[in-house]
Amino acid sequence: MASANSTSSKSTPMLKRAAASAYLGSVIEYYDFFVYSVCAALVFKDVFFSNLSPAVGTLASLATFATGYLARPLGGVVFGHFGDKLGRKRMLVLSMFTIGIASTAIGLLPTYEQAGLIGPVLLILIRVVQGVAIGGEWGGAMLMSAEHSTKNRGFWASFTSAGAPTGQLVSALVIAAVLAIMGPEAFIAWGWRLPFLASILLLVVGIIVRSAVAESPEFLAAKARTPTRRIPIIAALRGQPVTLLFAVGVGLSAFMFQGLLTTYSVAYGVQIGIEQQTILNALSFSSFFAIFGIIGWSRLSDTIGRRPLVVAGAVLIAVWSFVLFPMIETKDGLIITIGMIIGQGVIHPMIYGPLAGLYSELFDTEHRYTGASLGYQIAGIGAGISPVLFAAIMSTTDSPSTIPLSIVIAVVAAISILCIWRLGETKSRNLSEQSPGETQPSTETGTPPAATEGQSL
Repeated sequence: MASANSTSSKSTPMLKRAAASAYLGSVIEYYDFFVYSVCAALVFKDVFFSNLSPAVGTLASLATFATGYLARPLGGVVFGHFGDKLGRKRMLVLSMFTIGIASTAIGLLPTYEQAGLIGPVLLILIRVVQGVAIGGEWGGAMLMSAEHSTKNRGFWASFTSAGAPTGQLVSALVIAAVLAIMGPEAFIAWGWRLPFLASILLLVVGIIVRSAVAESPEFLAAKARTPTRRIPIIAALRGQPVTLLFAVGVGLSAFMFQGLLTTYSVAYGVQIGIEQQTILNALSFSSFFAIFGIIGWSRLSDTIGRRPLVVAGAVLIAVWSFVLFPMIETKDGLIITIGMIIGQGVIHPMIYGPLAGLYSELFDTEHRYTGASLGYQIAGIGAGISPVLFAAIMSTTDSPSTIPLSIVIAVVAAISILCIWRLGETKSRNLSEQSPGETQPSTETGTPPAATEGQSL
């Protein structure tokens, strides 16, 4: 009965509104997040860590970038808990408000020269708050689309993910414009603050749009059928621990590759003498193509399945990690742009796009916000630590070769292939029904625990 009620309460107009809200909210959230990533690579070593050598300052700056990713699983647990208990909509409004205010506050921080250690300490604290907020954003926004849909779930859920490169594109364009108008010296001196301060304007628009979306019908149906529910994080860890572990592994290669494309490539390019504008232009073009790559591959996953695309994407990520660095090292703007477009606009979305539909199909409604957010955000740590890891590897070796970095990406890609193979196909799963629990995989068919539970998920 709950399943029928949840299906009958869904409507196409509200689905479109939910997808639009998820997309716009994700654009705003990731605009804030990627403004920080670019500034961490280009500016913060001179603003907040000017007392350190350039190499150490860059490493410290990228480390503050990583703290946001480390805080995201906490956000997934906290926002997921209340999202599973009180509803998706409330948490989405709160997460957007929090990250918007945090981003604006970064634009008002004193530098190291102005306040000493107070500046970098406040930067780290605000970055943690920002990370917690965005940790609760993706799962809720994705579920609002997925749980309002009756078919083509991967397509509708992908608008949340498509907001990430859009936000990145907007942030790159804003930073590029400010750089072009002011010049590098003025940008480092004070111009970097402007993109952060602009967040308050985007926040107002986002809150208005998000407030107009109705609560998830799947959540309302689940609340009606089980009014007394367990603590979501406990339910996820006890009921579907293997699924959660594999969910992390599936997304890890995409996020490690994302950290390479969007953050470390910027720092590495500048380090070897490429102009900042050249790298930012390549990042902007690749972000534009990524929007359509995410939506297109996600729609295809509704037809052929999530698993084939994730496997193909992981293989290509492993291959392209060996190709991208030589393309960057040519210092040719066109070649760099082509490398970034293929990497971020074509290959990365093959995994990243279908993740939204996949994660919505892995967990029961009663703890889906928590489970999906936790799996996604733990995997997302890869995007935060990979730039730091790559910088550390390059700083501890006398050889300028980037082969060790490519090997790391290839190994993680192999992990993703193993995990999606064990999870099995999920595209036909019913979100309204309960999982009977995880069982051991069949040795004859290779059907994994998640695939077994997925028939009634």
